[in-house]
Amino acid sequence: MSEKEVNIKELLAGAQLPALPQSAIRLLELSQDPENGPAEFALPIESDPGLTGQVLRFVNSSYFGFSREISSVKLAITLVGIRTIKNFALWSAVFSLMPNPKSGPFDLKNLWQDSLRRGLFSRTMGKILGLKDAEDLFAAALLQDMAVPLLAKEMPEKYEALINGRHHGEKRLSTLEKEAFGWNHAEAGGVIARGWSLPEEFAVLIESHVDLDEHLAQSKPDPGKISVALSALLPATNDESWSERDEFEKAYNKIKGDGPALLDLLGQIDADYEEFAPVLKLTAPTSTLVQSYESVTEEANT
Repeated sequence: MSEKEVNIKELLAGAQLPALPQSAIRLLELSQDPENGPAEFALPIESDPGLTGQVLRFVNSSYFGFSREISSVKLAITLVGIRTIKNFALWSAVFSLMPNPKSGPFDLKNLWQDSLRRGLFSRTMGKILGLKDAEDLFAAALLQDMAVPLLAKEMPEKYEALINGRHHGEKRLSTLEKEAFGWNHAEAGGVIARGWSLPEEFAVLIESHVDLDEHLAQSKPDPGKISVALSALLPATNDESWSERDEFEKAYNKIKGDGPALLDLLGQIDADYEEFAPVLKLTAPTSTLVQSYESVTEEANT
């Protein structure tokens, strides 16, 4: 084990990470046995009234568009799938545990807005790249920055300096963290995911979401890793401009195959966000992805 890994673990151990709710732990346990079905997965969700309400709001949202109201957790799982509900429940659990640190311009609401857009993009991108089931990408992308509020709570002054040092997106937070600490929030997120016994595939996707160039350079690129890492280049909702747009567009055009034109894809993600956000009680970002894209184009032409 490297000194860097020890330092991350020591820092997070000292942070006294909150424990996952018992309902989330039970869902993870059930996932270990493929024989478990909707009836088994419904039990821990129904034992948590708050989670039950969130799951039913999720399934009855316009995002799925069912013609009748779904009032049973078991039926909800049957209709949309165990993995979809399990991942939504896990993300909801993590969402509820995140602190809102007083660290300069950091805003937890903005982080969740960014996370939702990235989750929606990753799932769609995974499908474009031929993955039959991209639900794990949705959850992993939603969780990719979960270490940031925890780290900012532990080191508020340092993270205020780092977040200010981004200059509204001109520099990546992960790059600044690496320069300051020798590790970044992606690696810390992997440590947290394993500490919570989240699926290993989540931990891998989370800790590698800042390594897009490395993924693209592989002889057989992993579509899941590429989808999550590409989502990390989407603009943050509180950034003044999308400084990484050209890098994002170049990577997308390289891998999209028969996928849609980028502007069409961004429009789809904006529409998905509008349908999904009310389930999580999130407001609309200041600028849509399409607006951010067009803004950079206008600046380049002036």
